[in-house]
Amino acid sequence: MERLPGFRDFFPEPLPKGEMWSADVREYIFDRWQTTARNYAFQVYDGPPLELLELYTAKSGEEIVGQLYNFTDKGDRGVSMRPEMTPTVARMIAARERHYKKPIKWYSIPQLFRYERQQKGRLREHFQFNADIFGENHPAVDAELIAMLTDILRSFELSADDFVVRISSRNAWQEFFRSQGGDEADAYEFYQAVDKIERTATEDSAKKFDSLGFTLEKVRNFIDSSEPTEELQEVLDNLKARGLGDFVKIDYNVIRGLAYYTGVVYEAFDRHGKFRAIAGGGRYDQLVNLVSGGKNDMPAAGFAMGDVVLVELLKERGLLPEYNPSLDVYVMVEDEALRESTLELVQQIRDFGLHAEYPLAATKPDKQFKRALELGARFTVRLTDEGTALLKNLESREETALEANTVAERLI
Repeated sequence: MERLPGFRDFFPEPLPKGEMWSADVREYIFDRWQTTARNYAFQVYDGPPLELLELYTAKSGEEIVGQLYNFTDKGDRGVSMRPEMTPTVARMIAARERHYKKPIKWYSIPQLFRYERQQKGRLREHFQFNADIFGENHPAVDAELIAMLTDILRSFELSADDFVVRISSRNAWQEFFRSQGGDEADAYEFYQAVDKIERTATEDSAKKFDSLGFTLEKVRNFIDSSEPTEELQEVLDNLKARGLGDFVKIDYNVIRGLAYYTGVVYEAFDRHGKFRAIAGGGRYDQLVNLVSGGKNDMPAAGFAMGDVVLVELLKERGLLPEYNPSLDVYVMVEDEALRESTLELVQQIRDFGLHAEYPLAATKPDKQFKRALELGARFTVRLTDEGTALLKNLESREETALEANTVAERLI
């Protein structure tokens, strides 16, 4: 039976022939995400993988339904597998923000689902790092998030030669839209057209902007000017003070197609131009108000980074670590009469936080030793009687006799 299109199996290393996605690589990615988030004093949260469909249509309109895994449940409710995390965290904040001191800094690593056409860098499921700050509208919030995004990528040994965070302003675009006589009813379509301008044929973009009362020339002139607004300049100065100025640049090509963005927006890109955006985010000060039905209002900003493009980038740069099996000790059972005493020894070793393996069933000693080598064990140990053990260093091949109850301490 085959897996569904657009979904992945994660196998332990070494990967079977034909498989691309490693569970060990996934854990490596998660570890870097979590470590950086904690360094920035973010707290972890999570939410349900199934939400009311209304949570997404309220934010993005009915057109998003075609991109979702949605159905009517047994309670006759319209529900959907979560396609993104921001609506969930906005819902949680709207309901419980009074319990937390501001600003609230949260992160999560959800698995997300979208029923979309598969393409390079985009599957029908992926894992995603989400970071959000609630309760503060100062530009320092945007700088803090961009700095963390940058430091996450740096933690994978990517440099300013590998990626750049392109920063823009939804406020600047709104001012341009209004100054050119744009109709507010067309704003979402306009932002979508700008978001796709680098991926759309010139004639198609020109027709789209013309239908909205704009010219492609004026839009491109505005992009080319890329003059930083006051809020963008504050963000740039903040990042420069941290020594991160080389990782960012103002680029009004970035607008973020989602309707809920309200201020600073940004996307991280591979400088070589081989991949989709590595990460993206911005300010969304109206979303908490929207999902709470106007009962709560709180400034918010955040970004997200998926695992698919990130892993492809790290593979291309040769920055994924090699995964070789490793084990602290393989506990051999050469005399089945000593199995119970050996199990006691195995438990002692594991109680010390060490990685130990042993033969689950009676096995010839030479096969046990071969298994120890396959697992990359540093040591083997075997009982010669209930109180004595022989500890062997597999690198030096030196063997030492010692009391069985001291083996674990010796291995530390």
